[in-house]
Amino acid sequence: MAGINRFYYPTKYQSRTQVVSLGIKCVFISYQKKDRDAAIKVAEYLQGAGIDVYIDVYDTELKLQHQNDNPKEVTNAICNGINNSSHMLVLVSPDTLYSTWVPFEIGYGYDKTDLGVLCLKGIPKGKLPEYVRTATIVRDIYDLNELVERLSGKKKEILLETKMMSDYGSSLNPLSGVMDSLISDKY
Repeated sequence: MAGINRFYYPTKYQSRTQVVSLGIKCVFISYQKKDRDAAIKVAEYLQGAGIDVYIDVYDTELKLQHQNDNPKEVTNAICNGINNSSHMLVLVSPDTLYSTWVPFEIGYGYDKTDLGVLCLKGIPKGKLPEYVRTATIVRDIYDLNELVERLSGKKKEILLETKMMSDYGSSLNPLSGVMDSLISDKY
């Protein structure tokens, strides 16, 4: 069963405690707007593995508040997305350093979610911003597949066999143009 974008889920939880007590697993995707296409691919990959996500590109309320230049309601929409998520995956590229919202999202979600940092192509060892180095680092597709296995609660072999996940070394992996396949040196 494929995961959903939780923005479309009819129930929006007003309380962080409620989300935690119900054991809801959802990954908030944080990214810089120049990395939008990569963020969508990562979200679709997670959803294909049966993991729910929140990604703002489908949040019509957030878009409306951006268009209306209403920073208070933009902030509220982002906070609601984080509050309804158990995990946060911050996509990091060279452009992330110029983001105004990613540091806010990390700060707001730091003690509310299980924080992970996903490196897009072009992030050399030692170049992650200091404010994300305390989180779990997902350096490559291999690491992402390990995360998918943990979040889904399904064995990697089953996820691969049922095509809910692609092998990290496959040229057909939908993330091969977005992330490195395998980086052997640790961050």
